[in-house]
Amino acid sequence: MAARKLSSVLSRSLSLSPALRSSSFLRSLASGSSVSGNSCTSRYSTSAAVEELITPPIEVTYTKNLINGHFVDAASGKTFPTYDPRSGEVLAHVAEGDAEDIDRAVAAARKAFDEGPWPKMTAYERSRVLLRFADLVEKHNDEISALESWNNGKPFEQAAKAEVPMLARLFRYYAGWADKIHGLTVPADGNYHVQTLHEPIGVAGQIIPWNFPLLMFAWKVGPALACGNTIVLKTAEQTPLTALYVGRLLLEAGLPPGVLNIVSGFGPTAGAALASHMDVDKLAFTGSTNTGKIVLELAARSNLKPVTLELGGKSPFIVCEDADIDHAVELAHFALFFNQGQCCCAGSRTFVHESVYDEFTEKAKARALNRIVGDPFKKGVEQGPQIDSEQFKKILKYIKSGVESNATLECGGERFGSKGYFIQPTVFSNVQDDMLIAQEEIFGPVQTILKFKEIDEVIRRANASKYGLAAGVFTKNIDTANTLTRALRAGTVWVNCFDVFDAAIPFGGYKMSGIGREKGIYSLSNYLQVKAVVTALKKPAWL
Repeated sequence: MAARKLSSVLSRSLSLSPALRSSSFLRSLASGSSVSGNSCTSRYSTSAAVEELITPPIEVTYTKNLINGHFVDAASGKTFPTYDPRSGEVLAHVAEGDAEDIDRAVAAARKAFDEGPWPKMTAYERSRVLLRFADLVEKHNDEISALESWNNGKPFEQAAKAEVPMLARLFRYYAGWADKIHGLTVPADGNYHVQTLHEPIGVAGQIIPWNFPLLMFAWKVGPALACGNTIVLKTAEQTPLTALYVGRLLLEAGLPPGVLNIVSGFGPTAGAALASHMDVDKLAFTGSTNTGKIVLELAARSNLKPVTLELGGKSPFIVCEDADIDHAVELAHFALFFNQGQCCCAGSRTFVHESVYDEFTEKAKARALNRIVGDPFKKGVEQGPQIDSEQFKKILKYIKSGVESNATLECGGERFGSKGYFIQPTVFSNVQDDMLIAQEEIFGPVQTILKFKEIDEVIRRANASKYGLAAGVFTKNIDTANTLTRALRAGTVWVNCFDVFDAAIPFGGYKMSGIGREKGIYSLSNYLQVKAVVTALKKPAWL
């Protein structure tokens, strides 16, 4: 499958592959045919679309921890509920891993690395396992997508057309890297032969977030496995189900027992135990900046394991005076509202030039009012619920802060419907830099529109943030684009596009948005040790 940018994949005009079009399962979900009562998709102005919910025709099968190739109960016997964010009702009870389960998982990963076949297997054989897994992901696209949407609340069409296919694409990408990881022959002064070896780092601990469970699984597990490492992965407690499901598919693809271990549990118990474990060789974390600080501290206090962090953001989206306003409005809308606004790189500070500010604001308001909110299993729905009650309340608190700080509430600002965690698409204008809604990561469907006059001014204001994950630039002028892309202190700058996540494009942040890069060739270095081997030569024929 050719790499596709996410923004194109999510276009309403994109058709499903022939295999997916033929699936009665997919058709029934997308049409809403299994719901009783009024199944028509509604827009922002009515809450009918969240009162009658479709029940996906799938069963939640994998709810236990995956340790050493087996699905097992937590050592304590405890479980915790995971919820359907559309209703707040319990979806399943999942094994609650804690420090003892992490110990067992790390022991299995250590044995699999020190004694098992995975790091000793030829790189070509490792590549074949990852390719078989990608095939299985495509075969089970329907079930994986439904489970992702059910546990997370993201639109089913988004999961089925973009995210699950991208999961397969990312694993094919890293399968291609498996047999292309090699060192160098290095010239040195004197009679010495010098070479570098790139070796797997060992047991990798990985902690993934709830907003993109499958994609974050791929970003971390793919390169770690390609390099020959073993893994202990902790899922987000809100969304444990799909990682367990695809973990089973990796075993089916031929991954040896103990190479990938998955523990579901909470941050202060399972997460802290993994971050501070003395037998974990490397740690990767995606989540909030505050939690990232804790993870880094625990890693340092234990065995000083190297850490990569992909953290928060407050990304500027800059609309210049020469912009095609209709196009800019749509792109800025996508940059913020995609995935219910629950995206670390969301274009959450929309800077608009003063000459087009009023027109942009009116059209941004109209687009938000026209956004289709409802049951994510209904065809055409653009926005589902927020992940849980905690995030729901946090977003409403930020909206209240915006109103109290005298930003202009153009639309939205309230819950949507009477159950679940739906929030109206919300737009604020006349936002000032010192307002909380312009400084802190809201992680919800709240667009803040700020006015600027000069390029130097907007550069200074855009960079005046503790974050530096991403930025967007919308202009027809190549000189303006070049100036902004070099001046903005962010790990990714999208020009006349946004949220393009090709497997080969590195992703990561400046400043307090993180350490290191994921995806692409750069992610491989996270999971490799470089060893210099120096051999003395006697009577060499040449140097």
